[in-house]
Amino acid sequence: MILIIDDDAAVRSSLTFLLKRAGFEPDAVPGPEEALAVVRRTTPQLILMDMNFTLTTTGEEGIQLLKQVKIFQPDVPVILMTAWGSISLAVQGMQAGAFDFVTKPWNNLVLLKSIRTAIELSEQKKEQETPLNRLDADNKFHFDKIIGQSAPLMEVLGTVSRIAPTNASVLITGESGTGKELIAEAIHTNSPRAKEPFVKVNLGGLSQSLFESEMFGHKKGAFTDAYIDRTGRFEMANKGTIFLDEIGDLELSCQVKLLRVLQDQTFEVLGDSRPRKVDIRVVSATNCNLREMVAERTFREDLFYRINLITVHLPALRERKDDIPLLARYFADKQSEMNGLPAVRFSSEALNFLQKLPYPGNIRELKNLVERTMLVSGKAVLEASDFESQCLHTTLSAKVEAVPSLDGLTLDELEKQTILQALKTHAGNLSHVATALGISRAALYRRLEKYDIPVDK
Repeated sequence: MILIIDDDAAVRSSLTFLLKRAGFEPDAVPGPEEALAVVRRTTPQLILMDMNFTLTTTGEEGIQLLKQVKIFQPDVPVILMTAWGSISLAVQGMQAGAFDFVTKPWNNLVLLKSIRTAIELSEQKKEQETPLNRLDADNKFHFDKIIGQSAPLMEVLGTVSRIAPTNASVLITGESGTGKELIAEAIHTNSPRAKEPFVKVNLGGLSQSLFESEMFGHKKGAFTDAYIDRTGRFEMANKGTIFLDEIGDLELSCQVKLLRVLQDQTFEVLGDSRPRKVDIRVVSATNCNLREMVAERTFREDLFYRINLITVHLPALRERKDDIPLLARYFADKQSEMNGLPAVRFSSEALNFLQKLPYPGNIRELKNLVERTMLVSGKAVLEASDFESQCLHTTLSAKVEAVPSLDGLTLDELEKQTILQALKTHAGNLSHVATALGISRAALYRRLEKYDIPVDK
């Protein structure tokens, strides 16, 4: 049973009709008193709750009722209903334990998708899940691109296996180089949308001026240099999954535009005022601490809750050292296959040495080290000394080249050389590079684009 709480009889009637047609059993009540009577005697599958029940529009009644409902039914998901201009109230509700919020007038498809997602996740939470092992993971799911079997990794894969079949928005967090894109792909591949597009967008590399054209598309003649129609990323991802990488680097002015399309699943192509609907699942990723950014007002709180129904945190490589031998062998085999080289083996001392390194660049750093050592040494069996010499060589080179000659360089050339050196010093870790240069990741991306500097993503 789905409980509807709204003082507007027309809203109750409309929602009741919608839910019955969708196969649910709705029960509608006009206010807090009746709602509390219901939750005291029964456990609904889900609650749809308005934020105001009198002439006031502060939303305090809705927040108070939500807190009371959570006392009696702490595990029942609650979806709040509010006007677009009152999203700040919905954010307060999310902080108080609501699952999601929808705006009035609601989109039937978006509302039903949110309801089904909430119920699916709630039912999964009730089930006693045994920890996923690697054999079961390989037999039941598509995790072939993800290497490892350590406890921290299997916990991540267990979460992915449970949430992939739903439409829940997912936020993947973790340091650069931990494999966030691979996890996003795994969520898509193991979902009902697997045969539909998986569209990747690096938001950190998008300037404010390019955001709308890139994400929503444009019509010919919409602006200067718009010589042909362009299909935006959201339209390309229709029926599938859109992966919003580096979402923490998105400028505030673009965040509100993104929030609107994620809220209503509608957008307008530049130069065309006709709204277009889109059916997408949203997976985002960041190495930033979005909660801190919300507190600093550099990331919108309402957008944070919109993308963050489920959080998947990827452990750093130093937190899953048991996987390092498996990863090293995997990268070595791939390198041999790609370049037609003889297969190589690792001595036990070499594997022990690799497991002791700090890996600030995580899996990407390990991959680079293994491939570089293979090519430089040319040996059939790699020893600890081979890897140690490569680590030492990289460190010494960074120190020697840390202060290049400035003779004859223009300001732009000097900036480009500084960025190239920082990329080399920090093994391509863009967060560390940006920090070392004293600029934001977004600013770093703009300079990489300006100087046409390729980056391994």
